[in-house]
Amino acid sequence: MESTPPSAPKPTPQFLGRDTPLPASPEEAVLDYVPNPRAGLTYLVRFVSPEFTSLCPVTNQPDFAHLVIDYVPGETIVESKSLKLFLGSFRNHNGFHEDVTVGIGVRLFEEMRPQWLRIGGYWYPRGGIPIDVFWQSGAPPADLWLPDQGVPSYRGRG
Repeated sequence: MESTPPSAPKPTPQFLGRDTPLPASPEEAVLDYVPNPRAGLTYLVRFVSPEFTSLCPVTNQPDFAHLVIDYVPGETIVESKSLKLFLGSFRNHNGFHEDVTVGIGVRLFEEMRPQWLRIGGYWYPRGGIPIDVFWQSGAPPADLWLPDQGVPSYRGRG
């Protein structure tokens, strides 16, 4: 009679339940990934960061954005505290809106390897001009319910 080998231990997220300082930079930030509890199903995960901050690479002044990250998990999902720490690490990072938004999406896509990912960066005006930046990894799965990101274009008081 053959015995079934014990299942491999599941990775333990390294930040949950621990007092964790904010990483000094996005490069130093570590993202945790855990097994997808519903692997094989097509479903959407959404993270929203309505108070995202980075620094202008020219003036060193803070820039603010409302980020929306949507993805369809593959074999793993991103652990939310590690994502929060990663996004928080941009507070001292100088980058143009385009580089910051696309860089976040690309890093998540390359490390997590989801079926599909998109990010919307809705930046508040800099120099009187709001900048919205969008990136996605490709066409979404055909059977995916894809809700609108729900962030209206910037509108002044008028």
